[in-house]
This record gives sequence, structure tokens and C-alpha cells, in this order.
Amino acid sequence: MKHLTLRLALTLICAQGVSSFAAPVPSGPMTPSPPRLNAKSWVLMDAVSGNIITSHDAEEHLPPASLTKLMTVYAATNEIQAGRLKPDDLVTISEHAWHTEGSRMFLDPRSQVSVHDLLRGIVIDSGNDASVALSEHIAGSEDSFAGLMNVTAKRLGLDDTHFMNPTGLPAPEHYSSAGDMARLARAIITDESAYYSLYKQKHFTWNGIRQPNRNLLLWRDSSVDGLKTGHTEAAGYCMVTSAVRDGRRLITAVFGSTSKTNRANDAEKLLTYGFRFFDTQTYAKAAEVMANPMLWKGEARTMPVGVLDEITLTLAKSRNRKVETRLTIDQPLVAPIALGTVVGSVTMYDGEQKLVTRPLIALKEEVAGSWWKRVWDSIRLFFFNTFNTDASAQ
Repeated sequence: MKHLTLRLALTLICAQGVSSFAAPVPSGPMTPSPPRLNAKSWVLMDAVSGNIITSHDAEEHLPPASLTKLMTVYAATNEIQAGRLKPDDLVTISEHAWHTEGSRMFLDPRSQVSVHDLLRGIVIDSGNDASVALSEHIAGSEDSFAGLMNVTAKRLGLDDTHFMNPTGLPAPEHYSSAGDMARLARAIITDESAYYSLYKQKHFTWNGIRQPNRNLLLWRDSSVDGLKTGHTEAAGYCMVTSAVRDGRRLITAVFGSTSKTNRANDAEKLLTYGFRFFDTQTYAKAAEVMANPMLWKGEARTMPVGVLDEITLTLAKSRNRKVETRLTIDQPLVAPIALGTVVGSVTMYDGEQKLVTRPLIALKEEVAGSWWKRVWDSIRLFFFNTFNTDASAQ
């Protein structure tokens, strides 16, 4: 409950220095170069830390094809979690949805299908008809639903993404990037865990037609449990994949590969590289006291400080690595100080290489002391500041 209160108090502070996407993580002296892929753009990310292990043109705007449906499903399951949509709600299939070109769930016009079955048809069959039907049910039209998708993308910080439809069929100004799709996959895994199991289902039968999931790695690698493939002539072969090995999850996003086989091979190369040569550790826990610096004019003499969210880093495996934590505390700290006030920074170093910097915050509210304590500390502060100023000038 204490951590929840702290989190609520720090909604605005969260945006400062806690971005999950950073520069590619440093490699150790014995770490080989990343694999070369038959693709235009790619990202390999650790799902817990959000750190990018390796990437190539991760922010390039490219057509995402059916990877678009990751957002279609994410937006829909958000509606379910908000109570505005139920999995057993029946959706009437419009003529427009039935006529939608491309991959299909093979829905019948004017039939009624549950939201849950449509989600399976979107994820497993990559059904464009199912995507349109669900978007119409939620927002009234594809255009309106695309607006909802873009609002959701903005909330997730997907700055290199813009949707024009829920299917991924080619359209002007419909684009995404490998980096944004990796971010989206991480959000799906984190926020939509109740529905994530949809992505590892290998087959789905509807209207007597049994279709396989197009993610070849579901058959080839037992550690893979998602997420989605895509293909159009303009996009090439695309794939977002996630796998868990020894309790650690990685995410890959590959855009513009040259064939179904190559996109699976590309994703597999990235997963092998990430699991074999990199590791993830937590170096600071959320709301854990990291220091108790001196407090002036307060009821207490010291105050506890720490970080809002845990600091978890993905780094190249190394027997000799020793990550050092350095705190910088704003001086002087004068009461009253509100819970969550930024009072400095914490920086992690590997040798002299800076790894990450996060805000250091007050972990509890510090009230002002008695009038006598405030007066006495004012006198002490005068001399403290005077001597510090003189020392700095020398």
C-alpha cells in the first residue's frame, strides 16, 4: 500500500528519466557482434528492463501489415478491462466486414460472433474480416476505431506509429516501426496478461475451416509463445516474437524480411543472441531506502530517499562486471518536503561508463520542525552555506 501511495503521488515524476527505451545496451569485450539479418529493420529487447540489446533502423517508418492487429487486439482488450466491452458480447457481422479483402476468419454476413471468438480470429487467423467487425462494434466504424488506436499509441509513447485501419491493409499514412512494435508487444505482455495466451495458440477452426497460426516459431521453438506475423507486398514479411527461457523474456520485432522462412530465421537469430550473451538484473528496488541524507529545519534529522520504479538493466554477460551506484543529492534539503519530491539523482556505472540515471525522490513526507529548530537550523545553514561558498571559490 505504501508503494501504491507513492506511485499515485508521483504520476508526473514518472515521466522524468524512466523511459523504458534507451540506447542499445553495452557489449562486453567477449560479446560477438549481433547477427546479420535479411530484413530492413529490427529490434531485440528485454521484456523486463525494456532495454534494447541490438537494433537496426528501429525508428524507420515502415508499413506494418498485419502487425497492426497487435494494436487492434490491445485496444479491444483495454475496452474489456475498462468494463465497456465483454468477451461474450455478440457482434453482428456487417456486409462491409464480410467483404474485406486479404486474410480471413471466414465470417458469415449478418451472423453473430462473440468478442472472444473474434479476438481468436484476429490473432490466430489474422482475419481482416474479424478486425473490421470488432472495430465497427467498438467504435462504429473503422475510421473511428483507428482514432482510438492512435490515441492508445500516443499514450504508450509510440511516436513512430500512425494507424489508418485495424487490419494493416496498405493505406497512406499507415505506418509503424520495429521499435514501436517492440514497445507495443511489451505493453501487451505486461498489461494484457489475461489475453496473452491467445498468441501461442497454433490453430483455430471457424465455419469448419481450420487455420494455422502463421508464426512458424511456435512449432520450432517451445520457448516462443507469441506474438504476430504480417505480410503485404509493400511491407515484406514482418514478425513480432517473444520467448521465455530460464524465467527471462525477450521480444523481437523484424520488418521487411524477404520470406516467411527468413523472418522466422531472423527472429530466431536475435533470440539466440540475446539469451546467450546478455543477462538482466535488478540493481535497485522500487521505494527501497538507498540513503538517509541530512534534513534541515525538519522534525527528523534525516530523510529516506530512493527511486520510484526498480532499476533493472540488461547487460552483456561478464564475470568481471561490477555495477556501481552513485547518488547525487541536492543540498541542502530543507523541510517541509512532500512525498515524491525529486531531491537528486541516482546513476549506475559500469567502470566509468554511465548506464542509466534516474530521479532520486523523497520516500516519505517530511514536516517542518519546531520554531526553535527552524531558527537554529537557519543559523547553522548560514554558516554552512558561507563556508561552502568560500571553499568553492578557492
